[in-house]
Amino acid sequence: MSPTTSRDSGKPRYLQIADDLGQQIKNLVLRPGEQVPSESELMERYGVAQGTVRKAMTELRTTGLIVTHHGKGSYVRSRPPVQRKSSERFRRSHRTAGKAAYLAEAEQSGSVPSVRVLYVGPIEAPDGIAERLSVSPGTKVLARRRLYFSDGIPTEEATSYLPWDIAKDIPELFEENPGGGGIYARLEEHGHTLAEFTETVRVRLANKAEIAALSLSPGSPLIHLTRNACSQDGRIVEVCDTFMAADQFVLDYRIPAGD
Repeated sequence: MSPTTSRDSGKPRYLQIADDLGQQIKNLVLRPGEQVPSESELMERYGVAQGTVRKAMTELRTTGLIVTHHGKGSYVRSRPPVQRKSSERFRRSHRTAGKAAYLAEAEQSGSVPSVRVLYVGPIEAPDGIAERLSVSPGTKVLARRRLYFSDGIPTEEATSYLPWDIAKDIPELFEENPGGGGIYARLEEHGHTLAEFTETVRVRLANKAEIAALSLSPGSPLIHLTRNACSQDGRIVEVCDTFMAADQFVLDYRIPAGD
């Protein structure tokens, strides 16, 4: 008999362990925010190999019952994922009111949001960024890189890139805090009225740098979201690459069905 199966139920052993831990979570034996027993403790408790325990933990992460932070262990989920309503988050009324999209969304989920600015300054545009901004590779652009947190846990990293000829005339864009409404409000104040945003969403496994930045477990899924901001004159005035811990977000899109 395989070490990951049971004669009693025919269900793989790792699923039996996941079911048992899941019931403990639902019955509040393991409470929200509480650390799940370590791999070695679970191996001893259930009499299984490390690989079986890891499969069980992967199952619990997939079903959203636990979150795992690289180097810190696994914890019972204490809050719902941030619901990212793309049809609402870039409304001009929000910018006018000075609301930052991520902070508002995180607060609605019941968590305490924060942001750390990692870099603001000029860089040479990589090929993909240059293509999206319609400039030559290596052209100087302004980069703004941020790391976002929810209850002190890093959940996403985002980098915005703006054409230098636009950014150089907007001094607030070079500040860590560009002011109420963020960079889009500053662009519109300087005549770059925004017409639309386009987004592309991909899901893949996180690489080593992303695992470290977001405190993820090896093999964790990652959402890679790219966005272009287009002004009314048809120019792309900002592009953004965002890497998001997949278990921390729900992406909510509203799509018109008419012509």
